[in-house]
Amino acid sequence: MLTLVILCSFNTSNASENALEFEHTIVNYNASVQGVDPKQAYFISLLALALDKSASRYGTFQMRAAMINMPQSRTLKMLAENKNIDVAWSMTSIKREAQLQAVYIPLLKGLMGYRIGIIRKGDQAQFDQLTSLEDLKKILMGQGLDWPDTNILNSNGFNVVPGPEKSLISMLLKNRFDYYPRALFEPWRDLARHSELVVEKNILIRYTAPIYFFVSKDNPRLAERIEYGLRVAIDDGSFNAMFYNHPITDGMLEKSELDKRKEFVLHNPLLSEKSASLLDEPKLWLTIKTATSIAVPLYN
Repeated sequence: MLTLVILCSFNTSNASENALEFEHTIVNYNASVQGVDPKQAYFISLLALALDKSASRYGTFQMRAAMINMPQSRTLKMLAENKNIDVAWSMTSIKREAQLQAVYIPLLKGLMGYRIGIIRKGDQAQFDQLTSLEDLKKILMGQGLDWPDTNILNSNGFNVVPGPEKSLISMLLKNRFDYYPRALFEPWRDLARHSELVVEKNILIRYTAPIYFFVSKDNPRLAERIEYGLRVAIDDGSFNAMFYNHPITDGMLEKSELDKRKEFVLHNPLLSEKSASLLDEPKLWLTIKTATSIAVPLYN
């Protein structure tokens, strides 16, 4: 394993007499060997913001990147076993919250649950003809093998073709499925690389799907520190400033044209009671207006 220190940031001007001067927190997280992409950069920056905003109470910190290529499932397993990394970010589920300690702040304000589809250029006409939920359920959709989204879509009666994350675009191009749901900020990088693909124009699929920072159950103080720092950032506006102005989110609402879309609201059976209770805090979530909204009945 190659460990690279890529960020060491703490604001001593924020330190207070209440901080333990001897306390210094080292936080290891996973990053790709190929380099940090814009999506990873958002979560790394947000983690740094949380640690910085909590420095007055919890002391100084250092962030270190463990450069290991591995699927999300292995990352979370290593985190649970306290091996090599101290924090990870992932969409939540009841199972993940049982195995790991979640920091109950939606890092993307619920944005991961707003899904628009990537389709092959020339296929828009078949989606223009969709008039009902049953029509939509007949469409083959592609999702990652170990993504919670796959279980959410399946539980709502959709027709999902799972595959490795790195293969999903090629599977779409090879007609293995016809619709690749992605969070609002995700399609644009893929479209820039593949001129044969476009964003579908009419449909928005939405479900409550917060992404959290997770730590080991044996590290409650780190979870406490990160949550404290994130809540400080929410209250002082710096969280929203980063969210709305980061390269991965900047301009996404305009490009997605959500006011022209029909929204299908799904039930998320993987959502814990604790996560559902956060819906009572509007400041934690993104609110978006669509053309129409349809609640999908629970699938039996």
